[in-house]
Amino acid sequence: QLVESGGGSVQAGGSLRLSCAASVYIRTKYCMGWFRQAPGKEREGVAAINFSGTTSYADSVKGRFTISEDNAKTTLYLIMDSLKPDDSAMYYCAAVAGNCELTTSHFTYWGQGTQVTVSS
Repeated sequence: QLVESGGGSVQAGGSLRLSCAASVYIRTKYCMGWFRQAPGKEREGVAAINFSGTTSYADSVKGRFTISEDNAKTTLYLIMDSLKPDDSAMYYCAAVAGNCELTTSHFTYWGQGTQVTVSS
């Protein structure tokens, strides 16, 4: 089970931290990712981290977003800095057994999403 939290409204240039609660078993066996979907657009990959800690990012968020986890490996984070209005979307946490590939079809388990709104 994946449960996101931490979304909200922020002005452009601000920061937010999203959290995703997951079982230790999932985190130590699975690739974890963050995705987002804006109204009228397809869901897109934002960032992913594999079970050994290797990360990958979409070009649109490189240098601004950071995917990380707590030491207990029970909570996944997405730290979002220098937010832009284009970052406004529903953000989803996802998991898949095995390798990481930052594409929507690759992931099998999904959270319910948390809304992020960035105003100009």
